[in-house]
Amino acid sequence: MESTTAYPPRQRIKLTGRVFYDSIGSPKMILAPMVSQSEFAWRLLTRSFMTPGSSTDLLAYTPMLHARMFVETTKFRDHHFQPTRKGLADLPFNPDPLTSDLYLDGNPGFDRPLIVQFCANDPEELLQAAKYVQPYCDAVDLNLGCPQGIARSGHYGAFLQEDWDLVYKLINTLHNNLDIPVTAKIRILETKERTLEYARTIISAGASILTIHGRQRDQKGHNTGLADWSVVRYLRENLPIDTVIFANGNILQHEDTYRCLEETGADGVMSAEGNLHDPTIFAKPPTVPSECREYWKGRDGKEGYRVDAVFRRYMDILYRYVLEKPPPHREPLFLPSDPSMQPIVNSLEQEQNKDEDGRPPAKKQKTTKKRPKPTSPSLLSVQAHLFHLLRPLVAQHTDIRDALAHCHAGDIPAFENVLSLVEKVVRQGLLDYESHPENYEDVVGAGNDNIRSDGAERTDFESSLAAVNACRRPWWVCQP
Repeated sequence: MESTTAYPPRQRIKLTGRVFYDSIGSPKMILAPMVSQSEFAWRLLTRSFMTPGSSTDLLAYTPMLHARMFVETTKFRDHHFQPTRKGLADLPFNPDPLTSDLYLDGNPGFDRPLIVQFCANDPEELLQAAKYVQPYCDAVDLNLGCPQGIARSGHYGAFLQEDWDLVYKLINTLHNNLDIPVTAKIRILETKERTLEYARTIISAGASILTIHGRQRDQKGHNTGLADWSVVRYLRENLPIDTVIFANGNILQHEDTYRCLEETGADGVMSAEGNLHDPTIFAKPPTVPSECREYWKGRDGKEGYRVDAVFRRYMDILYRYVLEKPPPHREPLFLPSDPSMQPIVNSLEQEQNKDEDGRPPAKKQKTTKKRPKPTSPSLLSVQAHLFHLLRPLVAQHTDIRDALAHCHAGDIPAFENVLSLVEKVVRQGLLDYESHPENYEDVVGAGNDNIRSDGAERTDFESSLAAVNACRRPWWVCQP
């Protein structure tokens, strides 16, 4: 994935709407903007599972950035968006920076197409923030969908949806003053008709792409429920055909993306939570799953990428791109069919409890030395990402959960230790499956997930749980 290609200066011809969408490859799979979660290393991990021929099928968004803080604080910019090695201390006046200085975010060698998302409630602040990033991305997005309490108190996100004049000014200011397009992400309103009016306002202001999250503002936490794809379909049927629409919500596994495209008529499908638990969600299965060590397929047809394989890829990306050093040598991932592996597996637990002299390891002494906090967002997010990725595994293996809980940001050796523990239990799980597959085969999710056993229709909350249960696989496989 590494690239040393020298890219010529980009032509600053501004494209908008469907022409812009086509220019970036008309991507169908969209990695959502997520606060402190869709940072560079995670985007690159997600991209890494796309085949070379389908790389333009994935469009990624940065985490949501606060426009005012981005403008006012150099440190905030440097800690949240790192397109060059020298940082963004000053507003970049050169729209085509030298490629020798390019670093991570928006690097045309491996992090495109990319849209940078901001939250804001002041048009001039938003414009200033957008001018910092426009040389390093394909478009700037306005967050109009965040439903959290901090968005209420800060008056941004979904809490701007009553102030259509301000929303229009925010988008139109970017549309009239940037060299790249502006896009927007919204939640549905109380009726589909009202949502259509809102969408028309946003598009008339100059938005080139509209992402529609099929939940209302109050649908969060225990009240999340299912996203309403019918509203997305209604907008698709009533907005001009040149309007590019992305659908967001209910994307838990790869198959959901195609179902959503068909049911909504959207141009692309965005995933947030589904991607956090399974960064391979946009990728098709390997052509020959049995020949791929990273991929597992059970005798009952359940399949998916192995968490130890994804964990390894994630760590190796951190080494190569963020730390800029080669990853450690790694043995091939275990397969039960490997010759002479059984004795090794049987001795793993015994060997782990001994040091080089065969004695139990000495207890580690507590240290009071404070570790410096890393400034890279890719290093700050590792622990949170691994808790999402390994959720089914750590529910079974609480020692690994505890080891991960004690990892500190930037402590690569500690995360390598967790990786070794994960690889060990996955080996054991795979061997146990070979001996007792019936222990891992259940009927959860079979039948109509919207109907309870008593014949009554499920509530939205019950249906969302049923949707997750329908995707359940053995704990060593990525899953929502």
